[in-house]
Amino acid sequence: MNLNSLDLNLLTALDALLREANVSRAALRIGLSQPAASHALQRLRDIFGDPLLVRTGARMELTPRAQALRAPLAQALDQVRGLFIPDDFDAARSERQFRLMMPDLAVELLMPPLMEKVTRAAPNVRIDVVPWRGPAIFHAEFARTIDLVISIGNAFKGFHRQLLYTDSDALAVRRGHPMAAKLRRRETFLAARHVGVIIRGQPEDLIDTWLRTKGIERHISLVVSGYLEALHVAARTDLVAFVPRRLIAALSKQLGLVTVTPPLDPGIDEQFMFHPTRAQMDPGSIWLRRLMLATGRELDQAKRKLS
Repeated sequence: MNLNSLDLNLLTALDALLREANVSRAALRIGLSQPAASHALQRLRDIFGDPLLVRTGARMELTPRAQALRAPLAQALDQVRGLFIPDDFDAARSERQFRLMMPDLAVELLMPPLMEKVTRAAPNVRIDVVPWRGPAIFHAEFARTIDLVISIGNAFKGFHRQLLYTDSDALAVRRGHPMAAKLRRRETFLAARHVGVIIRGQPEDLIDTWLRTKGIERHISLVVSGYLEALHVAARTDLVAFVPRRLIAALSKQLGLVTVTPPLDPGIDEQFMFHPTRAQMDPGSIWLRRLMLATGRELDQAKRKLS
């Protein structure tokens, strides 16, 4: 194929069509009218000698050829866009929008101090936080739509990992809980009624996964989907929450909670910051990562002062 005769705008249209598998949505994605998007699809069909999108019942589906084009096309377009990224990131003038994914405890612990830094340095920058969706979300298309992820866990393909801060787990109960003084004892811990936390993408509470390796099973009376929910429940009932210690400390005064050291120690939790490979040299991403790392360091320094 002679690239001189190829309208490179067609590659943007092709990317939208492959992502959406729908002409109308693809048109909206790149700001074309539907007739213009349909015309682009026809030209692409002629170029590739393949229908690319075929109707199956009430919806359109990608052909095998189209599916094979998705990843290399997206990678090529990312590289082209990278040519136009400025050498420096002018935080004070930037109106960039960053997209982050993290669980609720990370929002509670990291976002207030991070936003203080962002507001001072870059008042027009916007940060969108989306809920944690589990490790299965880490794929090539996700990497193109996210700037940072905060999570425990191992490295994910296509992402770089940096340690953000460390934590440990503890028991949280309401002030005046009848069993608070005795929860350090194993038999009291096992007799207590607990609220479990199963975050999206996990089959069970990670604490229960660890307890099972010790041959222990606690009495779960309620399961919720977030750590904040668990603490709010513990603050108003006699249920016990086994959650990150930093989060209890952050909310203990507000919710009237007491921290109790568990009879068994799960060890150190490590929270990591992940960024996609495509953003490795992006000045804006580098700026945001530095702020996030500084915020994580401040958490660890505060912990050392208290201990």
